[in-house]
Amino acid sequence: MYRATRMSVDTSESSTGSGAAERDGSAEPGRAGRSGWRRWAMDTRPLRRPAYRRLWSSTAVTAVGSQLTAVAVPKQIYDITGSSAWVGYASLAGLLPLVVFALWGGAIADSMDRRKLLLVTNIGIAVTSLLFWVQAVTEQESVPVLMVLLAVQQAFFGLNSPARSASIARLVPADELPAANALGATVMQTGSVAGPMLAGALIPLIGLPELYLIDALALTVTVWAVLRLPALPPLKGSASRRAGLREVVAGFRYIALHKVLLLSFLADIIAMVLGMPRALFPQLAAETYASYREGLALGLLFAAIPVGAVVGGLMSGTFSRVRRHGLMVIVAVAAWGAAITGFGLSRSLWVAVAFLALAGVADMVSMVFRGAILLSAATDEMRGRLQGVFTVVVVGGPRVADVLHGTAGSAFGAPAAVAGGGLLVIVAVLGLALATPALRRYTI
Repeated sequence: MYRATRMSVDTSESSTGSGAAERDGSAEPGRAGRSGWRRWAMDTRPLRRPAYRRLWSSTAVTAVGSQLTAVAVPKQIYDITGSSAWVGYASLAGLLPLVVFALWGGAIADSMDRRKLLLVTNIGIAVTSLLFWVQAVTEQESVPVLMVLLAVQQAFFGLNSPARSASIARLVPADELPAANALGATVMQTGSVAGPMLAGALIPLIGLPELYLIDALALTVTVWAVLRLPALPPLKGSASRRAGLREVVAGFRYIALHKVLLLSFLADIIAMVLGMPRALFPQLAAETYASYREGLALGLLFAAIPVGAVVGGLMSGTFSRVRRHGLMVIVAVAAWGAAITGFGLSRSLWVAVAFLALAGVADMVSMVFRGAILLSAATDEMRGRLQGVFTVVVVGGPRVADVLHGTAGSAFGAPAAVAGGGLLVIVAVLGLALATPALRRYTI
C-alpha cells in the first residue's frame, strides 16, 4: 500500500505506532519540549519506554563485553600459532555461520515469539563464552577448538541479531525509530572503541581467560533484561509459517518487490563496498604517514570512524526528528563519500583522522535512517527476515571492500585508491537517487 510520499505498512497493523507501545506496556509519558543544547543532544525519548529501555540496557552492557571476547580470541590464536594467517582463517570460520544463521534467524524471528528467541540465543552466547573461558583456563591450546567455539558463537549471534532489531518496532512508535536506532548504534560503537582498549589494559593485569569470564557474566545481565521484556509473538492475523528455505527466499522476494527497501540496501552496499578503506590503513600508516609513529598512525586510523559515529550518536537530536528518511540516507551516503575522498587526499595524519571522524558521523546518520526504513516500510511478519539480510549486508560489504581496496591500493597506490573510492560513492549514490526517486521521496 502506498501514499504519495512513502511506502506504508498495512493500516490495520499498529505495531509501528503508539498502539504497539501501549500494547507492549511502554506507553509514552508526556513529551517535554526541547530547547537550548537539548535540541542537538542525543534524542532519548525511547528510553522513557520501559520495554525498550530494558532491551537497550542489555545492549549497552554486552557491547563492551562482546569486544573483550573479540580481542581475546585472535590474541589467543596468535599466542598459540605465532601466525596472523591463522587469525584470518579463524575470522573466516566465524563468517559462514554468521551469514547462514542470520538469514535463517530472520525467518525464525518472523515465525515465533521474538522474546523467546532472544532468550534462547542469549543463553547460547553466554554458554559459549563460558566454554571459551573453560578451554583457556585449562590451557587446551587448540586452534580447532577455538574455531569451533567461534563458529557456534557467531551462529547464535546470527540467530539473535534479526530478532533483536525487529523487536524495536514493537516497542516504540514509528516517529521514534530513528532515535531508537541512534541509541542502539551509539552504544555498539562506544563498545567497539572502549572494549578493545579495556581488553588491552586488562590482559596484563588479570590474564586472557578472565576476559571470556567477564563477557559470560555480562551476558547474564542480558538474559535478565530479556526475561523482563513483554511477549513478542507474531501479530494476530499473520499467517502461520515454518522457518525454512522457502521463507528465507520470500524475504529476498519481498525486498525485490518493494523498491524503497531494495534501494536502502543498495545505498549501503555502495557506501561500504566502494568507500570502506580499512584494508589500506596499514599501508597508509607505513607509507603516507611515515613521518608519524606507525603504531600511533594505525591506531588513530582504525579508531577514527567509530569515534565519529559515537559523536554522531550523541548529537542525534539534530536529525532524529527528520521525516524524510530516504533523502537523509542519500545525503549521508554522499557525505560519507566526500569525507572518504578528503581522507584519501590528506597528507597530514590529523587532517586524515578528522575526515575519517566525519565519515563516522555520516555513517551513523545513514545507519539510523536505513534502520528506520527497514522497520517502518515493512510489515511485522517480514521484519525478522529483512533484518537477517541487513546483518549479512553489514557484515559482508566491508569484507568485499577489503578485497577491492587492497587490490586497487596495490595497483594505484593507497591514497589514489581511497580518494577514487570516495568519488565513486558520490557518483553512484547520486545516480541512484536521480534514476529511482522512490528512496529520496520516502517520508514517514
